[in-house]
Amino acid sequence: TVVLKLFNLVRPQVAVFGKKDRQQLKIVRGMVQQFNLPIEIVGCETVRAEDGLALSSRNGYLTEAERAEAPRLYRVISGLAAEARSGARNFADLEARAMNILRVNGWLPDYVAFRKKLDLQSPSAHDSGLVVLAAARLGSTRLIDNLEV
Repeated sequence: TVVLKLFNLVRPQVAVFGKKDRQQLKIVRGMVQQFNLPIEIVGCETVRAEDGLALSSRNGYLTEAERAEAPRLYRVISGLAAEARSGARNFADLEARAMNILRVNGWLPDYVAFRKKLDLQSPSAHDSGLVVLAAARLGSTRLIDNLEV
C-alpha cells in the first residue's frame, strides 16, 4: 500500500528494488502488473560487506559479537546453493541441516528454504532456476538473505 501510494504520487518510469528482500520484490512486481502501472521494476543485486554479510540498516542493531557472527547466514546459504548446483536435491534435508547450523550458533531461524526463482513456489527435484532464502534472528535483529542457485 505504501509503495503504491508513493508510485501514484511520484509517477516514476523506473523503480529499483534490491534482490535482498526477494519476497518484497516479487510482491511489488506483481502489484505493478496487477494494476497495469507503467513502471519498470528493476531488481538490483545485493550489496555485501567483505565478509559476505548483506548490507542493511538492520546491521546497525547488531552488537559487536553479533556482527562477527552475522556472516554465517551468508555462508550457510552459500553452502546450500553450492550443494544444489552440484546436484543435491533433497531440499528438506538441506534446509533442516541449515536451520540446525544456525540454531547451534545462537540464531533463531524463521526459515531456510529453496524456492523456484520465478514464482517462489516449492521446487521439485527436477526444477532449475532456484533461489535459497533465509530469515533468522540474531539477538534482537532479524536478518534476511538469499542467493540464486
